[in-house]
Amino acid sequence: MKRVISILFFLCLINLVQAQDESTRKEHYNVKKTLAISAYDPVSYFTGEPIKGQPTFAHLYKGIVYLFSSNKNKAIFIENPNKYEPAYGGWCAYAMGLEKAEKVSVNPKTYKIIDNKLYLYYNKLGVNTKTKWDKEEEKLKANADKNWDKIISK
Repeated sequence: MKRVISILFFLCLINLVQAQDESTRKEHYNVKKTLAISAYDPVSYFTGEPIKGQPTFAHLYKGIVYLFSSNKNKAIFIENPNKYEPAYGGWCAYAMGLEKAEKVSVNPKTYKIIDNKLYLYYNKLGVNTKTKWDKEEEKLKANADKNWDKIISK
């Protein structure tokens, strides 16, 4: 009986942690009504040019909805979602790397793959933060990593 109670307690604890994880993601990730990357297919960034996903190929991952352009891309994502989710919850990598990190929206067509990870940037009204990032990438990435860890651990 003790073993059964211990197992049930453990399962409840896992559900609580997962619920908190989803809640944190919904609060801090760059989504519109839980839809990530302005409906762009995250796998498409790694296979050519970013393209819009289709509702037919939607997948809910830890509270965030991703759309894909094909069942193949959806399956690739499901196999390794951490690889394909954008860094910093989909917020502008440059803005996240500033001393005072900011959650700044992005242009989903302005991106860079670094060490097999997707980074997105603000690019609007003549301001392309990817070019600024490229000039100080090492420093900005180190800052952004620290800043993002602080944000999601709140």
